[in-house]
Amino acid sequence: MSVGRWGFGVGATAVLVATGAWVMWPQAVDPDLWHEIRPAIEARLEAESHGTGYGETVPELDARWFCHAEALELDERDGVVRAGVDTLCMEYGVQAQALVECSGAHVPQVLRLERDASGSYRIVSQEEPPDGAGYAEWTQAHFGHFTRAELDDSLSATPLEAAARTHFGLAADAPVSDC
Repeated sequence: MSVGRWGFGVGATAVLVATGAWVMWPQAVDPDLWHEIRPAIEARLEAESHGTGYGETVPELDARWFCHAEALELDERDGVVRAGVDTLCMEYGVQAQALVECSGAHVPQVLRLERDASGSYRIVSQEEPPDGAGYAEWTQAHFGHFTRAELDDSLSATPLEAAARTHFGLAADAPVSDC
């Protein structure tokens, strides 16, 4: 085989590998778009969590939910944003000047959002994996290979603890205990 054919073969292989990596590698998240849609997503998460935690059944805890979403994939087409996100919601209350953690959920989701008449975004659909069987298949069908690897990195509850301490008027170093 001639050197020209080898060169052509190596070049074609390099193009195929680069194309595959470009398709599979997660794209950079548009920070401006994320800044616009994040409030709608986190408000929806908190609203859906309300009424589902143990702490809310104990009135003296004054428990409430705090949620955080992290963008993994964003794609905007024809006025619809597809947001693949990793979410963490924690239910906190207060007891004896300490923060108490009562419930929580860490779930990947895919949401679709549209801009409403006021220019804000609203969620038009929301999907999340089933508990247990089917979880791995769902994440494989909804997220790329490298994005799925990011789902294994647990979101930190530290920002939610800080927000809860502020909400309840606790010191920044107030301890956190179980409900």
